Amino acid sequence: MAGRRAALKAIDWLAFAERVPPNQRSKFNALKTRSDAIAAKLATLPEAPAAIDWSYYRSAVAKPGLVDEFEKKFKALKVPEPVDTQATIISAQEAEANESAKAYIEASNARIASYEKKLEKFKNMIPFEQMTMEEYYDAFPETKLDKVKNPYWPHKPIADL
Repeated sequence: MAGRRAALKAIDWLAFAERVPPNQRSKFNALKTRSDAIAAKLATLPEAPAAIDWSYYRSAVAKPGLVDEFEKKFKALKVPEPVDTQATIISAQEAEANESAKAYIEASNARIASYEKKLEKFKNMIPFEQMTMEEYYDAFPETKLDKVKNPYWPHKPIADL
């Protein structure tokens, strides 16, 4: 039983609940209820299994030596505990995910900085209602039509249409 209790991991239900979408809240509550019920049932079990009264079985079984043979086999029985082969793989995946998250955060901060510069440009700009076309083309050069290169309407390269 000690092995089973040692295998239990503490679950941070509050942190888990923060990540659950509202449409799956009922499933999350059902999972938590079931997990709590299993943990309560596991806690009621004794630390060690009940000892077998071999002397009672020796007196009750008619065939001599049968109980001794069972007792010897029972004491020789060793149940192997499963080996955790996935923890290292999961840890590596977690480290990789953390690195990619850090890279994403850095890229996002760079995008935020560029967007803040654009926003500052828009805040400091003359209102559109008061702009002349020349001021508009100076502020947004990509919108200016090139009548020299493309003399025919819509004054844009055909590839851009």
